[in-house]
Amino acid sequence: MSLIEADGLTRVYEVGGGRLTVLKGLSLRVEQGEFVAIMGPSGSGKSTLMQILGLLDRPTSGTCRLMGRDVSRLSDDEGAVLRSRTIGFIFQMFNLLPRTTALHNAALPMIYAGAPGRDARAKEVLERVGLGDRLDHAPNQLSGGQQQRVAIARALVNRPRILFADEPTGNLASDQAEDILRELKSLNASGITVIMVTHEPDIAAHARRVIRLKDGAIVSDERNAPEPALKPAAASALDGALRPPALGLDEAREYAASALRAMAANKVRSALSMLGILIGVAAVIAMLAIGRGAQHAIESRLSGLGSNLIVLFPGSTNMGGVRAGQGTYTRFTFDDVKALSKLAHVRRAEGDVSGNAEIVYKDKNWSTQVTGVTPLYASMHASDPYYGRFVTDDDDRRLSRVAVIGETVLKNLFADPKQNPVGETIKINHTDYRIVGVLPVKGSSGFHDSDDIVLVPLRTAMKRLFGRFYLDYIWIEADGPGTVDGVMDAVETTMRRRHHLPAFKDDDFGMRNMSDIQSALTGTTKTFSLLLGFVAAIALLVGGIGIMNIMLVSVSERTREIGLRKAVGAARRAILAQFLIEAAAMGAVGGAAGVALGAAIAVAVSRFAGWAALVSPGSVLLAFVFSTGTGLVFGLWPARKASLLSPIEALRYE
Repeated sequence: MSLIEADGLTRVYEVGGGRLTVLKGLSLRVEQGEFVAIMGPSGSGKSTLMQILGLLDRPTSGTCRLMGRDVSRLSDDEGAVLRSRTIGFIFQMFNLLPRTTALHNAALPMIYAGAPGRDARAKEVLERVGLGDRLDHAPNQLSGGQQQRVAIARALVNRPRILFADEPTGNLASDQAEDILRELKSLNASGITVIMVTHEPDIAAHARRVIRLKDGAIVSDERNAPEPALKPAAASALDGALRPPALGLDEAREYAASALRAMAANKVRSALSMLGILIGVAAVIAMLAIGRGAQHAIESRLSGLGSNLIVLFPGSTNMGGVRAGQGTYTRFTFDDVKALSKLAHVRRAEGDVSGNAEIVYKDKNWSTQVTGVTPLYASMHASDPYYGRFVTDDDDRRLSRVAVIGETVLKNLFADPKQNPVGETIKINHTDYRIVGVLPVKGSSGFHDSDDIVLVPLRTAMKRLFGRFYLDYIWIEADGPGTVDGVMDAVETTMRRRHHLPAFKDDDFGMRNMSDIQSALTGTTKTFSLLLGFVAAIALLVGGIGIMNIMLVSVSERTREIGLRKAVGAARRAILAQFLIEAAAMGAVGGAAGVALGAAIAVAVSRFAGWAALVSPGSVLLAFVFSTGTGLVFGLWPARKASLLSPIEALRYE
């Protein structure tokens, strides 16, 4: 069995609407251990023949057998596996990967073959070709002869049975050419079959056998030297399935390194392509931080108002028409409070009155809300003072002129907002009141400042300040979150009965509970977050399109590199994974920068605008995953386009 058996090979190209026949029914045999030179003028078909024999191209018709196996109709992946196992290539243009070391270039085929110990093996073959002291040099740091030696080392690293050399001395000086030819002879003497393409007779004279082509046909087949005394053994059959090896750590590392090298080589272009991703992720982080901060602030303020509370206020919540009439009541009394406090699942109830008043302390004045309350207010609204005390039943019974002030009132009336004002006297509507306590900080929400308030005893407010006989609000506390709805139903029934409202009339009062308020505020926050989310999604879309464009440019620029990788054994899956990882890396880097920018925006908003902003690990992870996923999705088409390139068409790309 011959090593290579070609029968009736033809190769026809479609060129400009016509057909160009390059090979015309060519047949030949190559035995194990031969050194064959294929000669011919330009256009004779010698390079096309080598590409078909080396599985870089397919014949239009005819068969080609390698070690007894028909390889003329192998798939791209099967051809790649077979090349990585049995074939090595030395190209005229060297085709070394730029920005990578000689060691990495030599080890490249072993990555796609899934072979272990690639660095040790690459070092071994580089030392064999005399480059042991140039392992860490990049191609642009090597001479032409040294670059060709790196290409030879790359061809030998997987211990091939056949070595194809396409014009191996075409770009070298004469002394360098002699060195390369001696190396090829040495490799042939070690048992490797060498097939060399050249158009120079003095180069072909180094081969044992010279095949001359003209117009796609063999015109002569001569031997320059007799067969060696010890003829190499016949080629063994090529058996087994041709499947690419599973993706390994070395291969994944190579893809990641290639992605980073490509990004580093075009820093400005890569940065611009990642700008959309960066903006989108920054918007996501800022949006989630502000939304989460707002939600946290709402929860804190509502918890400051008290838990399981229901507020009852006069007047219908429905709009349209006059609701009050003869026999209806729109005011609350102390008897209403007593009746409501006796309902099932009601822990306690209290009423209050409110109004605006002018507060004066020495030479400063402040207009604020004054509310008359009972001692129950402190525990129901989580308002125990941090200075002094709250109003008492005795204060309420005696109509005492005492007051508990909020933090905002304290800051606007006293020069030192940190001083303890308990015992000081202020004037409310020109009447002296003694400060007995300072309320805990509640915070502000929009135009309402919960700390801008003064509390006085309820009866003092009704009789001394406002001259009222009825309550403005009634606060009811249920004994648990699960009983709030039932208590609200009972309150409605009780108040309709006490106000003598017939079934056909609407309520003359309204009710709200803290969960309703929280739902309304949370709904507003969610709407705001959703709006920002749309902005972020649009930015991510723009960023994804930018990555897709730049990846298409990258595929075009690196077409020859793709052809080289396929020639040394890269399967379609390998090329697809390489460019997908590169796209994902661009998305991930853009995402990381966006996370940093978004966090900075959140901090700035929190510090300078006074808004609450919380950056959570979950939002960071979500943004990072989305940015990487965007890179993968928009990188899929360019990566697939790269993986479908024919190795020989890619190598010919200009």
